[in-house]
Amino acid sequence: MRNSDISAVALDLGTTSIKAALMDADGNLCHVTRQDAPTINHHNGYYESDGLAYLTTTEQVLKHCLSHTHKKPPLGLCSQRSSFLIWEKNSGDPVIPLISWQDTRGSECCNRLYASAELIQRLTGLRLTPYYFAPKLNVLLRENPSWRDKLIQKQWLVGTLDTFLIWRWTRGQHYWVDASMAARTLLMDIHQQQWSQNLCELFEIPLEILPDIRSSTELNITFESFDLTLTASMADQSAAYLASVDGNLANVSDKALVNLGTGGFVIRTFPQEPSVLNGYLQTLVYQPADELPCFAIEGTLNSIAAVLAPYSIEDCVIEDMASSNIFCLAEPSGLGAPYFRQDYGLFFSQSTSLLTQQQIVVLLLEAICFRIARIIEDFHSQLPLAEIYLSGGLSALPCLQHGIGQCVSLPIYYLQQKEASLQGAALLAVNSKVHCPHEVSRISIVQKSDKLNKKFLAWKEWLDDLLLEEIKN
Repeated sequence: MRNSDISAVALDLGTTSIKAALMDADGNLCHVTRQDAPTINHHNGYYESDGLAYLTTTEQVLKHCLSHTHKKPPLGLCSQRSSFLIWEKNSGDPVIPLISWQDTRGSECCNRLYASAELIQRLTGLRLTPYYFAPKLNVLLRENPSWRDKLIQKQWLVGTLDTFLIWRWTRGQHYWVDASMAARTLLMDIHQQQWSQNLCELFEIPLEILPDIRSSTELNITFESFDLTLTASMADQSAAYLASVDGNLANVSDKALVNLGTGGFVIRTFPQEPSVLNGYLQTLVYQPADELPCFAIEGTLNSIAAVLAPYSIEDCVIEDMASSNIFCLAEPSGLGAPYFRQDYGLFFSQSTSLLTQQQIVVLLLEAICFRIARIIEDFHSQLPLAEIYLSGGLSALPCLQHGIGQCVSLPIYYLQQKEASLQGAALLAVNSKVHCPHEVSRISIVQKSDKLNKKFLAWKEWLDDLLLEEIKN
């Protein structure tokens, strides 16, 4: 490949791996470079790793990727959301480990603020959970009162992983976070795109210790050690969504993306800030410079890969579905959005003791199809959808493709996509001026199955009754 063909470089700060890649003028990724992220040590809900080791590994990955070109293309950065650390301003060295988004030490804080959960969701679009930045920082500052003064006096700085790396690579000249990352802290009012004094007071976090909030694009920040210019920065899921819809979010409000991987989510953008559907997450996807932000709503499925892991799923076929009258919930860590019910994980309406493993896995796959179909129904009722796209490893299963297709009366396409976060970051780096190639195939539903549709309708009634019964009790 000629150096003249390189249009952008992308960097993905993942939880388990750190990746970089070049993007050519046709939107193809090349010279993908990957290293494992530093080991995350976890115990009793703590998930911590070495921040300096993460920095060193990231620099190695980026330099190795850049060795394949003499050009200095614009850089697009995407990062895991909510992982953060505190570092000393003078030396730039971390004073605590890098705390992962998976860390749950903020649970105590969430319990204390339960009465304010509705206000928090109204301002942030998010549920009050310990996975976000604010509850964890609240606990740290309560346990270490002297840290507050050091942060207020700017002896120490605090920020998400991207903020720390950008600060280091600009030698302390830039201390900020983009709006899509700030939106996942529980401290930003997404309607105003700024830190909320009200939220900061609730979480007992001084507003003045937080980095500035900037747009996601047209950053034009120089990293002298790499001789690169950072032009875009955003959250990793936002980058993946951007790649999936070809970087043109202004014209895709009639499309929804279903991603089925470790967990699952259904997301669709709106031409303006949406009114919140009860229970669904409201996401600020990214903030273009000098333009209105791009918003989306999101429904989630928790830990679906984990519940399927013990079973052989490749041989399941659509004809096996709806062969029993047993209903199922297939999220072992609790129902995700819009329900957020920890009391219902893996759950069956009847005993499965007489079922074979194959029959059980069919019930699990049915439950995943039904949950996705119901989310799509809700989204479609608020603003009509025209197309549904499936992505992620589990979406390659024909039984899931056809099961969703049987329950949803919309065209469905399978999106064969690799390194979506890298591609989205690269697209944003060039302001989506490059067309992103997609391998897309339409899911052909030869004949609708009345049997599966009838079970889907019955499953919805069963779930509504189940949740209502619990509320009554």
